[in-house]
Amino acid sequence: MINISTAILAIRKAQDGVNAQVSVYGEDINNITWHDGNPTNITNQQIIDKQAELQTAYDAKQYQRDRASEYPTWQDQLDDIYHNGIDAWKATIKATKDKYPKS
Repeated sequence: MINISTAILAIRKAQDGVNAQVSVYGEDINNITWHDGNPTNITNQQIIDKQAELQTAYDAKQYQRDRASEYPTWQDQLDDIYHNGIDAWKATIKATKDKYPKS
């Protein structure tokens, strides 16, 4: 789950090009301390919307995280190419890509 702080940092970075100075207690949107006074007046609704946007983007790339955990190391991939050729290596990689397709 994308947390409130991450959403605030993304909003502030997009608006001002700087990081917000903020603390969030207990992931409670009503318990935010703005150490820099919230100079761009970020609203709770903007935070909720940004959280949803970032979560959707994160979820859409789950296949990448799944693939990365299953691909052989690059050393093993090079060894596979050396011993078995490119076509065998492609088959190994394709099996993982097929198991975790892009959504």
